Amino acid sequence: MTELVRAIVAVAGVDRPGTVLVAREPVKALQLAKGHPIAKWIGTPGTKELWQRLLVMQTKYPHEDAFPEGETFSDVAYSHDGVPVTGLGAAHLMGGVGVSLPLDARWDADRITLEREELLDGEDGGSALTEVEIRHAATREHVASHLPWIREEQEAALRGDLSAIRTGAELWERCVELFPHLLFLPHVEAQVRGLKQYWVHPVRKRLAEMDGAVLDWDAATEPDGPEWGSIVTPEHPGRKREYCLFTDLDGEPRYFGTHLRFTPDEGRVHFRFVKETRRVHIAHIGRKLGI
Repeated sequence: MTELVRAIVAVAGVDRPGTVLVAREPVKALQLAKGHPIAKWIGTPGTKELWQRLLVMQTKYPHEDAFPEGETFSDVAYSHDGVPVTGLGAAHLMGGVGVSLPLDARWDADRITLEREELLDGEDGGSALTEVEIRHAATREHVASHLPWIREEQEAALRGDLSAIRTGAELWERCVELFPHLLFLPHVEAQVRGLKQYWVHPVRKRLAEMDGAVLDWDAATEPDGPEWGSIVTPEHPGRKREYCLFTDLDGEPRYFGTHLRFTPDEGRVHFRFVKETRRVHIAHIGRKLGI
C-alpha cells in the first residue's frame, strides 16, 4: 500500500490542479485485501505523512460519481483476464490513469490491456468486444513513464489547446473557434454535447482533420473536393433514402449520404461539402443511422 500511495501522490504532485482520486468506496473504508482494512496500514510506522497527503487530495466514490452528469455507461463493461475491473474501466472512460495495488505480477506494468464489451443498439442486439489499453500505475516507476503525457496535458490545458477538451460540452463551446470551415445543423449541438466521454477524442480529431482538409483544398488540383484524411464512404442508396434526408441550413431538404467514421465500428459523421462556400455542412455525429 505504501508504494501505491507514493505513486498516487506522485501523480498529484505533477498533474494540474483538480486531480481526483476515484475509488469504489470512501478512502477511509478501503479494503486492501480480505480482512485487511486500510486502517491497519495507517497504523504502521512511517505512514502518517503519506496518509495525510492522501487525505488532502480530492476524492470521489463510487466510480460512477466521476462520470459526466447524466451518464452511467451502463452499456459498457470492462474485464482483465476474465475478471471485471470497474475501476480500471472508469479510468479508460475518463481518460485517466488506472491504479492498482502491486499484489500480483500482472499489475507491475505502466500499461494494461482490458477487454471492453459494449451493448449494441441494433435490432439484433448483442454486444461488441474490443481490446483497449490504459495508462496504469502501481509504483512510482510507472508514474515516471507517464510524466511526459501528464505534463503535455497540463500545458495543453493552460494553452486551451484542442487536446485539453475532455467533454462533449467543452467541444461544442469551441467548435466555431476551432473549426471555422465546419457548419453544423441545429440538432447536432445536442449530439456533440451528449457525446460519450470516450468518443470526444476521436470526434474532435475527425473534425480537426476535416477543417484542415478544407483549409488546404485547392479546387484546381482537387476538383472533386478535399482529401479528408480518413476513409469517406457513400451510404447505400436504400439507406440513404431512408435515413439521410435532413433539412439543411437554408431550410431546404437535402441528402447527407456521405459519411466518415470516428470509430472502427459504429461512430459516424454525415456531411456534405459545399464547394461554392468552402464549407462542410454536418448533419449527424453519433451512432450509425438506423440502429
